[in-house]
Amino acid sequence: MNQNTGKFSGEALVPTLAVYAVTDRHWLKPGQKLADQVRETLEAGATFIQLREKDLPEDSEELRQEALEIQELCREYGVPFVLDDDAALAAEIGCDGIHVGQEDMEAGAVRELVGPDKILGVSAQTVEEAVLAEERGADYLGVGAVFPTGSKDDAIEVDHDTLEAICKAVSIPVIAIGGITVDNVKELAGRGLVGVAVISAIFGADDIGAATRELSRNVDKYLLNK
Repeated sequence: MNQNTGKFSGEALVPTLAVYAVTDRHWLKPGQKLADQVRETLEAGATFIQLREKDLPEDSEELRQEALEIQELCREYGVPFVLDDDAALAAEIGCDGIHVGQEDMEAGAVRELVGPDKILGVSAQTVEEAVLAEERGADYLGVGAVFPTGSKDDAIEVDHDTLEAICKAVSIPVIAIGGITVDNVKELAGRGLVGVAVISAIFGADDIGAATRELSRNVDKYLLNK
């Protein structure tokens, strides 16, 4: 059962999940920092930021400073900020929460570490994983990969009927992840999603702001019926 009693919890969490941007330094231009890209997408309407950093050691000062810088930006825009996998750093810097995969720390253990007021997101590929994650304290689920993706080498594809079954099996919000673009998001309509998580669809674009705005329009139109 969802245990979060913090600022971004319950129904208040749902609208923040619409356009969920996941960082990837692979897309950085020369002289650019992740914070520069994050500011661009926040200015254009991204509603949630996850720092996913696979190229820096978990205990490095560089990662800590990067996380603090992006956290400050997110607070400026009133947008939730979570770390990928690193529960210890999330607890240390007091960010809004953490997202973990099935191969990372178990959701219940993460909840114990970060406490009841932090956002806990969990990746799931099956109904069984989704239900268990909710029981262990997850606030939202990231389900995918819903399309082929090059951002994660070990991504498991999830068919759209399973995606819909997961949405119906849990009471917490569900977002789709994996291979989502501004064009194919329409194929996810009617499945019960509250948003999408993307990497290259935003950060791989020549114009991050324009890509964010277009994705936001399509999420509103096809997923949220606005």
